[in-house]
Amino acid sequence: MKALAIDTTNNVLGIAIVEEDKVIGEYITNLKKNHSVRAMPAVERLLSDCDITPKQLDKIIVATGPGSYTGVRIGVSIAKTMAWALQLPIVGVSSLEILAANGRFFNGLISPLFDARRGQVYTGLYQYDNQELVTVENDQNLLLTDWLEMLKSKNERILFLGNDLPIHEEVITHVLGDMAEIAQVALHNPRPSELAIIGLKKNAEDVHSLVPNYIRLAEAEAKWLEQQK
Repeated sequence: MKALAIDTTNNVLGIAIVEEDKVIGEYITNLKKNHSVRAMPAVERLLSDCDITPKQLDKIIVATGPGSYTGVRIGVSIAKTMAWALQLPIVGVSSLEILAANGRFFNGLISPLFDARRGQVYTGLYQYDNQELVTVENDQNLLLTDWLEMLKSKNERILFLGNDLPIHEEVITHVLGDMAEIAQVALHNPRPSELAIIGLKKNAEDVHSLVPNYIRLAEAEAKWLEQQK
């Protein structure tokens, strides 16, 4: 089974093509550039470089968030359009789960992290069990200090991953001390090949029902709903 994976949920733009347990090709950049302009050409370029036509694909896998609201929408829209046009099954995967997969060889808990501003983060808690990534705490949006106090009570080593870690590293190490492990810089980019591998194991979803998972409302939407009350 050949699968195309797409991740545009944050600054990282990731595209991958995998076949069963083989990564055929992978494209990844970590740039503050417009994914709406770059994503589809990146898909086309990778398919071309790998000598694969869209009709040879068997599955579309996409990161559904959380992350940048615009970024999440771009990737999901491209994936749904391709899945519908090619009549292919589609699967959505948490952006945090993809990032957590980089902690494959860490013996402990894994906390992927995206900054959500105003002292808040998007995060969840994962760990590997018999080489399978499992969810310990569901993805959520909350104050970092509240998250760290909860983690402190677990009294276990915790690996933190993510390009936004420099914003929060001082607070993390202050609260958790030696319990906190900060991943090496090469592990902070979510990898589209990990997205593909995770998605291959998940059941397909209805293309019309698959939607972004923002976890929280965009600020403008929240203000509008508040005004309607």
